[in-house]
Amino acid sequence: MTTFRTGGPAERLKTADVAPYASPEARRAAGRSARREVPFASHVDLPDPADRPDPVEVLEAQATTRVPELVPIRYGRMLVSPFAFYRGAAAVMAVDLARTPSSGLTCQLCGDAHLSNFGAFASPERSLVFDINDFDETYPGPWEWDVKRLAASLAIAGRGNGFSRKNRSGVVLAAVARYRQAMSRFAGLGELDVWNARAGLDEVALLLKDQAGKAERRRLAEAQAKARTRDNLQAFRKLTALVDGRRRILADPPLIVPVDDLLPDTDRADMESQIRDLLAGYADTLPPDRRRLFRQFRFVDMARKVVGVGSVGTRCWIVLLCGRDEDDPLLLQVKEAQPSVLAPHVGGEPEIGWRSEGERVVSGQRLMQAVSDTFLGWQTVAGVDGQKRDFFVRQLRDWKGSAIVETMDPEIMRVYGALCGWTLARAHARTGDRIAIAGYLGGGDAFDRVLVEFSERYADRNEHDYQLLGDAARAGRIPVRSGI
Repeated sequence: MTTFRTGGPAERLKTADVAPYASPEARRAAGRSARREVPFASHVDLPDPADRPDPVEVLEAQATTRVPELVPIRYGRMLVSPFAFYRGAAAVMAVDLARTPSSGLTCQLCGDAHLSNFGAFASPERSLVFDINDFDETYPGPWEWDVKRLAASLAIAGRGNGFSRKNRSGVVLAAVARYRQAMSRFAGLGELDVWNARAGLDEVALLLKDQAGKAERRRLAEAQAKARTRDNLQAFRKLTALVDGRRRILADPPLIVPVDDLLPDTDRADMESQIRDLLAGYADTLPPDRRRLFRQFRFVDMARKVVGVGSVGTRCWIVLLCGRDEDDPLLLQVKEAQPSVLAPHVGGEPEIGWRSEGERVVSGQRLMQAVSDTFLGWQTVAGVDGQKRDFFVRQLRDWKGSAIVETMDPEIMRVYGALCGWTLARAHARTGDRIAIAGYLGGGDAFDRVLVEFSERYADRNEHDYQLLGDAARAGRIPVRSGI
């Protein structure tokens, strides 16, 4: 039975005990029982500052496994704003969440469910869907950890955009209320109905019809149209060119560095042979039909790419392949999968074992997303330094789009946050006991209001940690490269 930390490193809370195939009434009762043991009010509290490591030390520990020359870029991106810091500080918040009370009700977590890790992308059926789109930190754990990370991100982003306390509260309330209401609805559905629920174009319109006005719906339509232009061909035209008669990925150091520039003394034929072996091993993790599709493409070029905020410094590659001819490209992102920031804080072993961190990411993504990338897979390979590392693979772009948080007004953020809340509830309902979670949450808004207070308190702590990172930069303790 999995257990979770509560209140301090040495304290534990038993996971809510629900018998297999228990009746809906028994499962809902288990949720209510968990609420009596861990009342809503307990979720406001944060661990004492003395009961947490220095957040800068947490980030420095992460840096030890990353590409050294890219770590200053990560710090530079995190120092842009408190919200940017929050995006890169999932490990810091994991330490805090592990020292707060746990409901004992578990599911597969995103692990980094902040506002910017939701967005639109294409399903294999070529429809535009909205879902969680980052699973680097996915791991089984208490459902409320994801909800708290989302709620705090809304408060922090609202502060960054100059929202009043009242407006920030309204944004957080809308998101958490939609999570609670959606979980209640999913609790009343059958297993297949929950599994097949998704936020496609039509479903998003229905979800927002009572919340969004004409202006918000128009902006949503514009964002959807823009997302449809962000595909393989658009990336192909932007990132590649003919060089000496051969298609190559363009250099844009330090953000994009072709493999020939990284390894100038390596024989190209030997390198391509190694890459083909890598891709063949990755192909074995795809379903048979997609494996056959993938094998119609041939390797053309590869480059290291800097991505995101929190991920900067992990090894990430873009791989260019072509199918029928050069006008039939496929661009893949091959991203290093390091251990989840949640793993050290969850007692016991997960029910599902993974052969690698890459498989962990892919498994979590397939469990939580309504539909996943056609080419989602994983591989473990040895680098030029001889060190074995785990990777996961997906398309670089396939109608991908996400909201620009910094330009949102209170109404747009309220509507968008509510959509994220619904999406997170649907993901949790697929892998956790949705009936017990709904029983824990109840029918009123008491939990929603508690999360508003938690979010403001965590926003204060995040600003304090952001200042600590800035102090470390000014003192020369950490290297920083800004503006990249």
